[in-house]
Amino acid sequence: MAATATQEDKYISCWRNIFKPPNRGDDYTILQALFSIDMLILFLATICGVGGTLTAIDNLGQIGTSLRYPKRSISTFVSLVSIWNYLGRVVAGFVSEIFLTKYKFPRPLMLTLTLVLSCVGHLLIAFHVRNSLYVASIIIGFCFGAQWPLLFAIISEIFGLKYYSTLYNFGSVASPIGSYLLNVRVTGYLYDKEADKQMKALGRVRRHSEDVNCIGKECFRMAFIIIAAVTLLGAIFSIILVVRTRKFYQSDIYKKFREEEKALETEMATARGADGG
Repeated sequence: MAATATQEDKYISCWRNIFKPPNRGDDYTILQALFSIDMLILFLATICGVGGTLTAIDNLGQIGTSLRYPKRSISTFVSLVSIWNYLGRVVAGFVSEIFLTKYKFPRPLMLTLTLVLSCVGHLLIAFHVRNSLYVASIIIGFCFGAQWPLLFAIISEIFGLKYYSTLYNFGSVASPIGSYLLNVRVTGYLYDKEADKQMKALGRVRRHSEDVNCIGKECFRMAFIIIAAVTLLGAIFSIILVVRTRKFYQSDIYKKFREEEKALETEMATARGADGG
């Protein structure tokens, strides 16, 4: 009976504390983190940012075809995205850590800058000029890669490490949600609409389940204008997170880890002294 009562108390206290989170940097429970305003803002910013860059990457082949790039160039775009995706992951983690430790530069602000930069890539696709897709591939690949280490580092810093593996996976859910909304519901719909318009102009009628091809700048223009606007909205969400966490990032966020390490070393030294005695 006592064991059952203890389990019930833990269950009740878990629900009671959902809206009473600890200080930023301490270990949140899973529910405290999921229902926190900081997590909601970060999640929305990630949906906007990752969703837009992933949409561009998924449609890169079709974008190249619609803009009449040769197959060799389209293969180059894919290679550029892969290379700069990797570089974005490395550089974002490395540079943001240096800026944070040396200049107290908040990591959410680095995420904001990444989102703003990715807007440039989307606009280069929307308002295509000669060979601009090469530059867009570099920017979008870099920004897509850079967002992930920033996202996961922010989660670990604000919500603690105790339930990091669960929160890590929750953060990853933003990718399919953003991709579905911006890729399927926006880009796919507008592409098909423009392709149908071109078929009607040629006097053809689209058959049921028939794949269509769209040629020209108009195929992806409106879609990527919308994506750029959504990504800019994500940057605004990120700025809100910067404002909310500015005091936290101005403090020594690694202080508690140094104190824990020092306490552990003291405890081990004491234990060795007792064994030696």
